[in-house]
Amino acid sequence: MKQRVLFVLIFLLVTATFGQGRRADLVLINGNVWTGDAGNRTATAVAIKGNKIIAVGTDRVIKRFAGKTTKIEDLGGKFVMPGINDSHTHFLSASLGMYQVDLTDAKNLADAQAMILKFAKENPNAKWIVGRGWQYTIFPGGLPKRQDIDAVVSDRPVYLRAYDGHTAWANSKALETAGVTQDTKFDGFGEIVRDADGLPTGVFKEGASSLVSRFLPPVTRDQQLKALELGMQYAASLGITSIQNAHGSLGEVEIYDELLKKGKLTLKTKFAFSVGPTTTQAEIDKIVTASKKYSSPMLRIGAVKIMVDGVIESYTAAMLAPYANKPETSGTPNFTFEQLNRVVAMADKAGLQIYIHAIGDRGVRMALDAYENAIRFNGRRDSRFRIEHIETIDPADIPRFKELGVIASMEPIHADPGTVDVWSAAIGKDRTGRGFAWRALERAGATLIFSSDMPAAITMSPWRGLHNAVNRQTIEGFPVGGWLPEHRVSVETALRAYTVNGAYASFEESVKGKIAKGFVADLIVLDRNPFMTPSGELFRTSVKRIYSDGKPSNLKSGQ
Repeated sequence: MKQRVLFVLIFLLVTATFGQGRRADLVLINGNVWTGDAGNRTATAVAIKGNKIIAVGTDRVIKRFAGKTTKIEDLGGKFVMPGINDSHTHFLSASLGMYQVDLTDAKNLADAQAMILKFAKENPNAKWIVGRGWQYTIFPGGLPKRQDIDAVVSDRPVYLRAYDGHTAWANSKALETAGVTQDTKFDGFGEIVRDADGLPTGVFKEGASSLVSRFLPPVTRDQQLKALELGMQYAASLGITSIQNAHGSLGEVEIYDELLKKGKLTLKTKFAFSVGPTTTQAEIDKIVTASKKYSSPMLRIGAVKIMVDGVIESYTAAMLAPYANKPETSGTPNFTFEQLNRVVAMADKAGLQIYIHAIGDRGVRMALDAYENAIRFNGRRDSRFRIEHIETIDPADIPRFKELGVIASMEPIHADPGTVDVWSAAIGKDRTGRGFAWRALERAGATLIFSSDMPAAITMSPWRGLHNAVNRQTIEGFPVGGWLPEHRVSVETALRAYTVNGAYASFEESVKGKIAKGFVADLIVLDRNPFMTPSGELFRTSVKRIYSDGKPSNLKSGQ
């Protein structure tokens, strides 16, 4: 008790002295502030000057920072927390998807067909019908066929990506336009799915989708700019103030930079550039050069993204043992061990952070082995290696995350029990039991970060993600007791994974991710306190107000 009183007296003295020399532009009072800071877990008020937080504490203390021109806002007891950091997204693709067919809510083939037909009728001048969002679970056997689209749209080419972005579905007109026939070959990472007669079914896995996608009408720069603005409005409505783009190129960064120069970039964005098995030192050097050019708080480069494998639903994730219902394959990695070790060591030596997409247990092990190899060759430094997704993992590899300092980057929304039937059948009971093992990784000391992976997800909402992380249930409460409930995490763990840890993952833990003195003033006000909300209601959380760089943003509905 004496120590607590002494701390309060010192805090009052310091903040009072500071307040005399510097007045706030904005003071928020009468809130329930979750700071994310273990040393100051809750408070009621925040003082902001410019884009920085200058003090956090009680109403009585923080009011000392108010001057004649200070705006004081009463939060009415509402819950306040740091802005959400979506640590793995493909934001431009997600934003462009808002102008395309959205099959996310299709419960069966008939639903999907109705949505495709409706979009085609509403867009009669569209040369191609493009969209995404379909779930493997809505089709018998897990995959659709071209005739399913032909039945509703046959006069124009149609190209639709699965919700995860790893599989494409096209109609016969699209195959005709692309020149894909029975004789077409594809030798890269992926597959042209064929029927019993050897004819293309209209489904393309992984890189094989490029056989059709390269014929899509190009998206103009103006369309990209408008899509990004719409996407940023949507993100703001969900309380997202920062994103980490898990792929990219210089051309894409330049689009964000144009918005930044116009004062229209409202999301703090970090880019990871995509690299592959044949990436050269010269290409890595170009990324390093670009990282020096784009290094502002609003727009940064500084990482590379590597795709080691695909996804379980299409049998392209790399597994240590054969698939349960397709024993002739265990998935073929996109890299050999030698290729992966070379690219990872080269990027790490150049000072770039590395994200590795690894979904299967073999893919995860390959990623960990490559990071261990980089440490051996380059020495241990603050690399903050990341593995993205980690949908299933061998128990022996769980402790290695802490040992090697590897961040576990995962998407709670991917573990929605309503979407895992095909997934579970593919890998069997034993590996399913280690599915999305958030709690096991947390117990082993790994740093967890959470994200949406949009548009490779059913929603970008962190509140749906929070619901999944805490409950392992659909929003309807299925299954009772949760799917693999031993892997659930607490509300606190999940919120930190969306905020504090997200900032750590982008080397920004000293400037954002918390409501603390000296940190950027990215705050959100919620309609409820997640710590006091019945867990089954967490997905209903909505954002009432958002402050980005200390400035309130106008919210538009996005939930």
